[in-house]
Amino acid sequence: MGSLGMKRFWRPINNSPKKELQLRFLYRLSRLLNNGYPIVEALGVIQWDTQLKPIASSVIYYLKSGSHFDEALEKVHFNQTITAYLYFVRSNGDLRISIEKCMTMFEQRIVYTKKFQEAARYPIILLVIFAVLLYFVKQSVLPSFIDLFQNNSETASTVMLAMGMIDFTIRFFMILIVFLVFGFLIWQINQKKISVDKRIRFFNLLPVYRQYKTMEISFLFATHLSSLLSTGLSIKEILVSMSEQKKQPILAHYASLLTAELSRGIYITGLMANLPLFDKQISVIFQKNADTEELEKDLSIYAEFQTEEIHRKIMKAITYIQPVFFLILASLVIFIYMALMWPMFQLIDTI
Repeated sequence: MGSLGMKRFWRPINNSPKKELQLRFLYRLSRLLNNGYPIVEALGVIQWDTQLKPIASSVIYYLKSGSHFDEALEKVHFNQTITAYLYFVRSNGDLRISIEKCMTMFEQRIVYTKKFQEAARYPIILLVIFAVLLYFVKQSVLPSFIDLFQNNSETASTVMLAMGMIDFTIRFFMILIVFLVFGFLIWQINQKKISVDKRIRFFNLLPVYRQYKTMEISFLFATHLSSLLSTGLSIKEILVSMSEQKKQPILAHYASLLTAELSRGIYITGLMANLPLFDKQISVIFQKNADTEELEKDLSIYAEFQTEEIHRKIMKAITYIQPVFFLILASLVIFIYMALMWPMFQLIDTI
């Protein structure tokens, strides 16, 4: 009975916890670490919360089995954003600060997701309703118009043109939706098989996403580099550590390129300035600072500015969603109205 209870106590959970639950776990752990609790004792206290107990007990089990903290969270199916960020605790050893920064970043992502869902919900519902209305107009209303105006060739041709345009609109949106869904599925299945170079070239072709990816990669590079510089590691040692992690492949790829550049005795600012999806400002920071402490401080400030800029631009982009959707919807409504009314105007002119 005791053995069964112990198995139930540390049994690894199989499903990914909800994002809000993951965030609450990080908040509780951060608060306990700030109050001086060692990691295992902090996790023990977290088990007082019945919702967090399965997560905390599983993490304790994996830590005692020899796993790193990020590996334990990965085995408990935490979000990859969290595990990828906390990977560098292995090098800097500062779990408390790393969790705080990771928490802030992950909380922002949850906010972005909720804001996007709120902004897109009503436009999507309206578009679905409009699509049904459009199909009804094409199948029932316009054929009746053809029967009504069949004695007037000019009016009948206008109705046929309207039917053709509505048919084209329906097919266009159907093809677009199928293409997007099919493309997303193909990408999800094959993204790990695609080389990092090809991913970078693909991302670089997408104007809006390219800007976001540049800010994200630059932020991750700056924040990890600044935190590791504070431990006394050299730039080359830090880049080697970055290149060995597998959870952020583009960052690892760039770190490998920069490490190879240093190994050839060439300073990395020239290569940094020419890397796609990499902010040129980081190269300027490296050129400006020869002192490690100044470099660490400037990179830390840069990472904070990037966090604010990412937040500002994403929130601004989200505010455009509803106006763009409503503009498209209004254009389609006007189009249907004209398709229905124009034949009548033509018929009135012939009377």
